[in-house]
Amino acid sequence: MPLVSNGQLNADRFVRVADDAPIPADGAVLVTAQRFLDHAAELLARGAEVGVIWPNNRDIGELAPYLGKLAVVALVFPAFKDGRAYSQARILRERLKFRGELRATGQVLRDQFLFMQRAGFDTFEVKKDADAKAFADSLKRYSVFYQPTGDGRVTAFRQRLARMYDDADLMKGAAAS
Repeated sequence: MPLVSNGQLNADRFVRVADDAPIPADGAVLVTAQRFLDHAAELLARGAEVGVIWPNNRDIGELAPYLGKLAVVALVFPAFKDGRAYSQARILRERLKFRGELRATGQVLRDQFLFMQRAGFDTFEVKKDADAKAFADSLKRYSVFYQPTGDGRVTAFRQRLARMYDDADLMKGAAAS
């Protein structure tokens, strides 16, 4: 599947390894949650990047001890109407301070790119190459947001507050002259 990151199509440097397949001696791997938890020490000791595919029905807190060592956490959207991975993404970014690649996988739809990015995702497994352009376009569509998230964008309230203080400073300066 194509990967979109920063509005560009990129090759996936991670190899998905099935639970019953041997782990390659080198190279970046992406394994299931259960395999990772069962063999975390040996996977992380390989000296190559490790990522985990985390289902949305599992407690994201189980990953907390490993987050500093994981290169990728791929959160699964199993269906269009199932948004639990949004909550997992925000917990990873805002509470657990995960700074690695956060990948959206499964039912990743164009309509949701902006919402996923705002929740903290930075890489998206998409169905078609054309989705890269749609992703870049969706990020440009909106410039003002009301809800705060972990993406660092300033909310409309904060923008208004900043303007109000700037205006107050101008008024003080004019009065002093």
